[in-house]
Amino acid sequence: MQLPIQTILKDGTLVELGDMNADEQADVRALLNIVIIDGQTYPQAQPLSEEEFAAYWMSGDSFVVRLVDDAADDLENNINTKPEKILGAFYLKPNFPGRCSHICNAGFIVQPSMRGQGIGRYMGENMLAIARTRGYTAVMFNLIFSTNTASLNLWQSLGFSTLGMIPNAASLLDGRKTDAVIMYRALE
Repeated sequence: MQLPIQTILKDGTLVELGDMNADEQADVRALLNIVIIDGQTYPQAQPLSEEEFAAYWMSGDSFVVRLVDDAADDLENNINTKPEKILGAFYLKPNFPGRCSHICNAGFIVQPSMRGQGIGRYMGENMLAIARTRGYTAVMFNLIFSTNTASLNLWQSLGFSTLGMIPNAASLLDGRKTDAVIMYRALE
């Protein structure tokens, strides 16, 4: 699969999905930490240091959805502020070691201000294609909070099935517990 791949979002913004560059790591870590602090979708309780981020996010392949330079210039001219260049990101890595490493895992984040523009679906569809080209035969998500209905709906629409549920797996910021869903899709 040849990267980068360009698309136009629902709001007309031109973006591309490509491999994460070294100079984008700080932006992706900052975005992940925003999502972690929000406390609704990731299990970490505290923002990740550079080392923790590298161990968690960078242990496999990492990808970003970035504004194409012309789109970034247009947005900056229209709103007189510098827009976020990284609109979303995901990693792709083996879910298990050794004899089971053909089953991959992925994690996704989207800029809060850009949710609802189709970035999650764009990343999800391309992740499936990338995973196939990298030799994976299945994708497994271990921990989707049951309160994260947007993700559950997206993955179901992309052909994932529910393998099971972990009762009271996550403690939300408001003190409530929520279940976690395990989802799976074969790529063969």
